[in-house]
Amino acid sequence: MKRFHVHVAVANLDESIQFYSTFFNTPPVVKKDDYAKWMLEDPRINFAISTRGREPGLDHLGIQVEEANDLKEISQRLKAAHQPILEQEQTTCCYAKADKAWVHDPQGIAWESFYTTGQATTYGEDVELQTQNTSACCAPELESISIKFDKK
Repeated sequence: MKRFHVHVAVANLDESIQFYSTFFNTPPVVKKDDYAKWMLEDPRINFAISTRGREPGLDHLGIQVEEANDLKEISQRLKAAHQPILEQEQTTCCYAKADKAWVHDPQGIAWESFYTTGQATTYGEDVELQTQNTSACCAPELESISIKFDKK
């Protein structure tokens, strides 16, 4: 089964946690100084917010899968769509370890497909992406995906 994922950069974490907890009628399942996440069943969504983005607003969308083979299937479909793709194994982002496939749609919106393999005590470990990135998450810039894609 898959779960839709939305990550929003926010200006004020406490204010946003209060709003979304009221809106979703439940507190976040993960709450850090710079990040919060709700794992909702109705609608089935992984909704995350953080104060790490350059500007408040939609950071990226995604699909969270429950099995590694589902991630491989999504990656194959993305490659068949001829979009530049960045695949990462055992990366750390948003206080979790995961295997990921990143792509940007034709409008430039970052899409993250991921299989979570564990929790992490840090927000992220990918220093190259963090230092070059204005994303609230560990989403690579479109140019970095294109470069990596062209080298394959």
